[in-house]
Amino acid sequence: MKNRKEMLAKAGTDTKLCHIGNDPSDFFGFVNPPVVRASTVLFPDTRTMETRAQKYTYGTRATPTTDALCNAIDELEGSAGTILVPSGLAAITVPFLAFLSAGDHALIVDSVYSPCRHFCDTMLTRLGVSVEYYDPTIGAGIEALIKPNTKLVHTEAPGSNTFEMQDIRVIADVAHKHGCVVTMDNTWATPLYFRPLDFGADISIHAATKYPSGHSDVLFGTVSANETYWRALDEARITLGICVSPDDSYQILRGLRTMGLRLEAHQKAALAVAQWLEGRADVATVLHPALPSFPGHEIWKRDFKGASGIFSFVLAVDDPARFKPKARAFLDSLDIFGLGYSWGGYESLAVMVNLDDRKICKAPKEGPVIRLQIGLENVEDIIADLEKGFAAAAAI
Repeated sequence: MKNRKEMLAKAGTDTKLCHIGNDPSDFFGFVNPPVVRASTVLFPDTRTMETRAQKYTYGTRATPTTDALCNAIDELEGSAGTILVPSGLAAITVPFLAFLSAGDHALIVDSVYSPCRHFCDTMLTRLGVSVEYYDPTIGAGIEALIKPNTKLVHTEAPGSNTFEMQDIRVIADVAHKHGCVVTMDNTWATPLYFRPLDFGADISIHAATKYPSGHSDVLFGTVSANETYWRALDEARITLGICVSPDDSYQILRGLRTMGLRLEAHQKAALAVAQWLEGRADVATVLHPALPSFPGHEIWKRDFKGASGIFSFVLAVDDPARFKPKARAFLDSLDIFGLGYSWGGYESLAVMVNLDDRKICKAPKEGPVIRLQIGLENVEDIIADLEKGFAAAAAI
């Protein structure tokens, strides 16, 4: 493969996923990079040790295995650099700690991943950062919320559990006018369907636990930065002592090879299920950005290249006192769907969503919100399982 770089520059998505991140010629022709487990790295002499004048200096900083994954993610994100962290939540908290100081003000979208809200309301607040939540549909109106001490605007599109869309380009342009760093949690779309840095975000955050892993067996996060913020992000990771297992890095790199094919299957199945749900009288509304009926559909259609396999629906229930009993009956009757957190694996999952911590995007009044991760099972089997859930809910 003499013209590797040229080939990759012209290649399609799945071809890139098969070849990015490593060069077999670097490792004696082996297709996959080696798993290098290391803490201590030896230096040839004291001068090299004092100046760190070699590529690898200690296991926490980098190994050939972690470098292979970082290079692959940079290729997908179009980023200046990527750090690897032990979880999706760490992928949010590390950049927050990197760019916020006591006395700063941060704007956080109200449809944010709930553990992020917990971090903001507890540790970040305790460290002297003031936090304010904003409506995901605010667009250019976010300018009214920016204060002289606002340093960071955090976005997530679609939003967790209720899938509100955000106009990332407009928000980023306004935030940059005031010198704010813009972070985005892009876990839902992955860089295959949306590249935050192309739309003005400075930092792209992913819970690689989800689709990059794809098999529900690795906890992992990636954070990619543009040239302006890359050095500060990497320095924060080093200072905090954050590092990842080379074995997990290898697994994520392995997962990337099939991510495009898996996402295509998740997208197709999820849209089929969402459309089926829309036709049911016992469903109040379906919260899926790829549906024309969804309020944020036009932004999704304009900016995103695809949709993943997770969305929610509102179970139609007349009496608020019966929201939870009916939702529990629905969920407890499912066989194919597992009851579990996370998503992005090959198996279908379901969970009743708790929106009690929302400040602006309150829970729907029509009924309980049930989030579905549509896995790689046959769609007809998935729908048959959901039919059982609706029958059980109707019996309550």
